[in-house]
Amino acid sequence: MSMRAAVIRTLPLFEMMRMRAATTARRHPMLGFASDDRTSRLRWVNQFTHTHRRIGPDDREVVSPNNDTVFSNAWLDLSEGPVLIDTPDMGERYWTLGLLDAWTNPFAYVGRRTTGNRQQRTLVHGPAWTGDVPLDVDNVIASPGDDVWVIGRILVDDSPGNLEQAAALQRGISTHRLDGSDAAMRVDTRMDGRSVDTPTAALYHATVDQALARNPVPQGESLQWPVERSALAAALPAVFEELRQKAQPHALGGGWALPVSVRTHWGADLDMRARVARNFIGALGIEEAMYPTAEVDAEGENLNGSHAYELRFPPEAKPEVDAFWSLTLYRRSDCLLVANPIHRYSVGDRLPGLLTDADGGLSIRVQASDPGPAHNWLPAPPGEDFYLVLRLYQPRRRHLDFQFPYPPLRRR
Repeated sequence: MSMRAAVIRTLPLFEMMRMRAATTARRHPMLGFASDDRTSRLRWVNQFTHTHRRIGPDDREVVSPNNDTVFSNAWLDLSEGPVLIDTPDMGERYWTLGLLDAWTNPFAYVGRRTTGNRQQRTLVHGPAWTGDVPLDVDNVIASPGDDVWVIGRILVDDSPGNLEQAAALQRGISTHRLDGSDAAMRVDTRMDGRSVDTPTAALYHATVDQALARNPVPQGESLQWPVERSALAAALPAVFEELRQKAQPHALGGGWALPVSVRTHWGADLDMRARVARNFIGALGIEEAMYPTAEVDAEGENLNGSHAYELRFPPEAKPEVDAFWSLTLYRRSDCLLVANPIHRYSVGDRLPGLLTDADGGLSIRVQASDPGPAHNWLPAPPGEDFYLVLRLYQPRRRHLDFQFPYPPLRRR
């Protein structure tokens, strides 16, 4: 096995451990700081942290951010036994907890699509556990390894009090052990998760060593590890630079492409798994959500705010989803939301006053200037390149089978 192949195979492990270091909390609400030393890499796992507001143009930490939901985040360490996750009754609201293993496979879900919206208790256990499942457990999830990233999303809208209601639901998510005790544990993350630089060979090797001991190589894969340090040091910069190039998206027609296409497992596509781990880590499976992206118009030209565009879905081909959909605009230079006078960053099926065409179709104007009240308007940045992401939550069959006729953006 070449050194490039060894890095491609193990890079998801490293990037997941980097994300664990970046997104776990230093402070537990009841147990305090994981360490009194501010330079310590100790963090809390087996507890949820929450973002209680929608992301806007002033948020710069995440590229192409979702403006539809609030987020919840937890890293589970199953090495000392199962973790129970309690979730409240979510009413009619869309929500999901997506579970990723240490190899970035989105292997399980709890939520509206899979387990419903009722109050429920989920037991997540590692590969070594053989105990009895308590009678009050609704869902049992067997993880292939001891490290699991749980990414939660709860739908919010602009109606009065909706964000506060979602925050209360987030606070109703809890973790504990089978005996009822708090599941929180301290872990030494051993790195600065905020650094996106190419790691040293020593850090990369040590991180992969630790992760491999806890998360077996997926079935059907082979891996030669450990590797020679000097050869690893030479290979890392080249592979990381290769993976910084954009992943090759799945073309959908009409200028649209799908950057990430996975269901529950990456299978044999190890190059794509590594590219996504580097560029789109945390991607859930397309049965939960698809994100078709458009960077060009009907003529193949870059989308730019100096032009006015119309995106028209005919009546027989409006987005087909079992939850909801939204169209969000991002500035191409920094991949962030763009401030605009009406504070509108997306248009979707939940937009108050969404207008339907006379024939039942749907048209959206994408431009810098206000087209007037007779149109659905998504503001664009004047004179700047931008791109669009069509978020489809619980997409239906035509989307999943790549048979949906995505319309191009046409200049007006």
